[in-house]
Amino acid sequence: MTANDLLIINARIIDPASSIDETGDILISGGVIKQIGPNLTGPALRTIDATGLIACPGFIDLHCHLRQPGYENKETIASGAAAASRGGFTTICCMPNTNPPLDNATTIDYVKNIAIVESPHISILPIGCITKDRAGKELSEMAEMCEAGCIGFSDDGSSVNNAKLLALAMETAGSIGIPVIEHCEDPNLSRDGQVNDGWVAARLGLAGIPAAAEESIVSRDISMVEMTDAKLHLTHISTKGSVELIRAAKMKGLAVTADVTPHHLTLTEERIIIGKTGKGVSLAYDTNAKVNPPLRTAADIDALTAGLNDGTIDAIATDHAPHASEDKLCEFELAAFGISGFETAFGALMTLVHSGKIKLNTLIACLTCRPAKIINFASGIKGDIKQSGRADIVLLDINREWTLDPENMLSKGKNTPYSGQQFKGMVVATIHRGAIAYKDNSLRIS
Repeated sequence: MTANDLLIINARIIDPASSIDETGDILISGGVIKQIGPNLTGPALRTIDATGLIACPGFIDLHCHLRQPGYENKETIASGAAAASRGGFTTICCMPNTNPPLDNATTIDYVKNIAIVESPHISILPIGCITKDRAGKELSEMAEMCEAGCIGFSDDGSSVNNAKLLALAMETAGSIGIPVIEHCEDPNLSRDGQVNDGWVAARLGLAGIPAAAEESIVSRDISMVEMTDAKLHLTHISTKGSVELIRAAKMKGLAVTADVTPHHLTLTEERIIIGKTGKGVSLAYDTNAKVNPPLRTAADIDALTAGLNDGTIDAIATDHAPHASEDKLCEFELAAFGISGFETAFGALMTLVHSGKIKLNTLIACLTCRPAKIINFASGIKGDIKQSGRADIVLLDINREWTLDPENMLSKGKNTPYSGQQFKGMVVATIHRGAIAYKDNSLRIS
């Protein structure tokens, strides 16, 4: 036994991968789970009494932005990792729209090396660009990036508009065995758009982004799967129509997966409005609720929630997109898209559980074993709690109430539409390979 050995006792252990939901203890040694069961004893040097807490696999985020290299004023790998650990994440997949973009083996190596040195208590898995410089004109060196350790390919922030080039990319990625991850947006339909194309856009005089901008690319990309037999992952899905298209694709047996963000599950386009003046003649708006794809309608949220419940949507991903204050404290049309999402994800998602819209075990599956299946081929991560498996565990208090103060966030990005909101559900501790990456001050270790 070593100083990193840990015994967690009296926890409610939930592991959707094994359909386990029972009270017990977990003994950790050497970064792996040595034993699971009731009334464990042993020479562990440290013990956590998790009475009243849930122990589940560490969360896996398929889509985040760490901004480094190039935008360290918004976030660094180290600050993003700290925020992710606080949010319960033990594995995060970072998008390649950095400066320079992650479009070659050298930049993939750079991210991996920084992560190992500065953020050893979280697994950071880079995603490589589909095209060189994300320009949509020429394929990147996909095989070389895969050998360097990337776990998927994406030009996130934009779709690959050239369908023939996308088909070639999917064939290449398919031969390697890892997914193409698509941001679905037709720029001809979304150009200059700021918010959902609906009554809020009309009332505020802002250009709208119609659902068709997303759905047209979802439909096209699914047809590419039929042609190439490759793996396609559709990220931050936001509309009812997209859910229906993905459901139909899965009924055909196509290798299509999808994720949705916490904010698209919990906030509507109306969150952009933050106040009225006079008798309601004019409306104010909140740039912290500006995100791409935009917040949609209550009907879209219902469809997205149903998609999670029936497995049409596989995972929940944060699309953590931190920005400096000046990127948001400006006119709405000039403000950057994006929400800083690591630290609010679990609290926001628990509103769905407490309201009965989704079961707790389903929520945990969407954050653990279901995203793990999408990247397992390249990462080996399984998102489970299993004897001899890696000790990535998060401790949760689903009844703990807390109020978000953005100034207390560990991320450099304080841009959140949840400022001042009271949540019910908190991450109490995050354990990565047996090491405590984050713990709340209320947790006692003896």
